[in-house]
Amino acid sequence: MSAIDTSRTVAVVGAGTMGQGIAQVALVAGHPVRLYDAVAGRAGEAADAIGARLDRLVEKGRMDAGERDAARARLVPAADLAELADAALVVEAVLEQLAVKQELFAELEKIVADDCLLATNTSSLSVTAVAGALRAPGRFVGLHFFNPAPLLPLVEVVSGHATDEETATRAWATAAAWGKTPVRCADLPGFIVNRIARPFYAEAFAVHEEHGIDPATIDAILRESGGFAMGPFELTDLIGQDVNEAVTRSVWESFFHSPKFQPSLAQRRLVESRRLGRKSGHGWFSYAEGAAQPAPADAGPEDAPEYVVAEGDLGPAAELIGMIREAGITVRQEDEDTGTRLILPSGGQLVLADGQIAAEFGDVVYFDLALDYRTAGRIALSAAADVQQDTLAQATGLFQALGKRVSVLPDVPGMIVARTVAMLGDLALDAVARRVASAEDIDTAMRLGVNYPMGPVEWNERLGRDWAWELLANLHQSVPTGRYARTLGLHQWSYGSPTEDAS
Repeated sequence: MSAIDTSRTVAVVGAGTMGQGIAQVALVAGHPVRLYDAVAGRAGEAADAIGARLDRLVEKGRMDAGERDAARARLVPAADLAELADAALVVEAVLEQLAVKQELFAELEKIVADDCLLATNTSSLSVTAVAGALRAPGRFVGLHFFNPAPLLPLVEVVSGHATDEETATRAWATAAAWGKTPVRCADLPGFIVNRIARPFYAEAFAVHEEHGIDPATIDAILRESGGFAMGPFELTDLIGQDVNEAVTRSVWESFFHSPKFQPSLAQRRLVESRRLGRKSGHGWFSYAEGAAQPAPADAGPEDAPEYVVAEGDLGPAAELIGMIREAGITVRQEDEDTGTRLILPSGGQLVLADGQIAAEFGDVVYFDLALDYRTAGRIALSAAADVQQDTLAQATGLFQALGKRVSVLPDVPGMIVARTVAMLGDLALDAVARRVASAEDIDTAMRLGVNYPMGPVEWNERLGRDWAWELLANLHQSVPTGRYARTLGLHQWSYGSPTEDAS
């Protein structure tokens, strides 16, 4: 099934920020575009705004003047829905209210031709429900663009329960022809990105609430150790606490209050107090003029140990062995069946986060997962209150000798990066098992939609088939709320045939 020809009209209903962005994408791709809004005069104002953005593209050398003039000539504000009658595709970007969208498409169905595709840009409503009242729901599809639509490449092509295969394929091909990267997914709550991304926020908020760790430190750990572009606290301040919390609550309610998607009470309090982030001047952080931004907690300098004893290969942290040697610290290698750990001169153990509580094991310091231990700028350590101070000092000095900033946390099972990555991988594999989307499309969506350093399925492959399985099993025992119960998808994947090295 081929893309909609550029000679055919694309109509956009809703002239807000998202509607304008989608209209601009279709316009630049070469289509005649009609833009409609229920508020009189708004479509004309939106057309002027799009024209101004095209002017800026010319100024920046990204479009020539002739292309701009031709695009402006193809953009027509519509004063009435009836003016959309010749559209080959209508994309809706109106209020996120089911009744409003259903009423709109019922009207559009009376106006457009039978071969016209109808699409919703909803991010939180059921595509199936929006199409539920249509006489021909087979031609209805979700086209979820990400804001700003002209800049972000990802489009989720969402098939509702009644969407025809030909409709989804044509919508996918059209988005690709517009220069986007489309991914296909089924109509389950949150689609791909808004569903699988929940642990990135939820685990950080839970650690903050349960252990009192400050947001700046958690953000820094996820950026500098996990490789994420932004931490969840600063990111939700940018998105808007009300917007982010509403998506979380919508997914949680759609999954019948599953503990895996439980909202944060601390975030709810921010919303209730109207501390919504950058747009209100205060969220997790203050954005008042002259306000100092809080710095992450850094451990003071400590001496590096003269040697460590390595038992096992440290699994996902194996590269640390070579790095320790390069730093001039002696590594005595021992093959032991007791696990993967480093023994410090104090006799204490340094262990990669595995979801267990340090207090259960006495003189143990856990260290967090890193995307790349060589390039990581920060490593988090976690220990029980009664850990030997020599052990904690030697663990801190060891990572400082490797050039890392160190944040010392209380006894947090699974720590920060490790539990976040394990939960992201668990939900991703659950989505594969439920046929929400393919593993390839999930990884593409998470890299492009929320700028993750690596897709969660790819990350699982890299860490090994038993890594997330064991960490979540331990977390479920440590925090038996059901949140960390492993999904069937992770079960199936963990017991699958071994894969080649995915590093």
